Amino acid sequence: MRLIRFGEKGHELPGIIDAHNKRKDLSGFFKDWNRDFFEEGGLHKLANWLRDIKSLPDVPQDARWASCVARPGKVICIGLNYSDHAEESGMPVPAEPIVFLKASNTVIGPYDDVLIPRKSEKTDWEVELGVVIGKDTRYLASVEDAKNAIAGYCISHDVSERSFQLERGGSGQKENPAITLTP
Repeated sequence: MRLIRFGEKGHELPGIIDAHNKRKDLSGFFKDWNRDFFEEGGLHKLANWLRDIKSLPDVPQDARWASCVARPGKVICIGLNYSDHAEESGMPVPAEPIVFLKASNTVIGPYDDVLIPRKSEKTDWEVELGVVIGKDTRYLASVEDAKNAIAGYCISHDVSERSFQLERGGSGQKENPAITLTP
């Protein structure tokens, strides 16, 4: 099952892509694919609704594609997570993960405009794997517990401003203008 969201910015609605690659509207049954949905067992409830998927309304063909999940509480990123990326950046592969955050308002739909910072000189982008965490977690006891916290995966288009990051003492908060989430 592929969760999608659609509609005008600020008024997105939940949907899915069915087995025939059609977008289906689930806004009559669910408010959104947000924290409450995941925390309250929404994926299990959704599985029950999908038994009669043919009766669900289609999403209008011209409806805007939104990010696949509603604005998350956190966007946690891992920097230099590929050795090739570290090499092309002229940096050593880190011994420990480089963890940084992005603001939740950087999450946009796959066809939305990316806002580039003023005085940007070296805007760069990467395709990343996004992991959607489906419940509040902290200090998990095992790899299995971590796997059980994952609600799903998405494709993320990660945009960074390299001159801010590499030449001006930047951090994740200053370098990254957008994350695009696609189902």
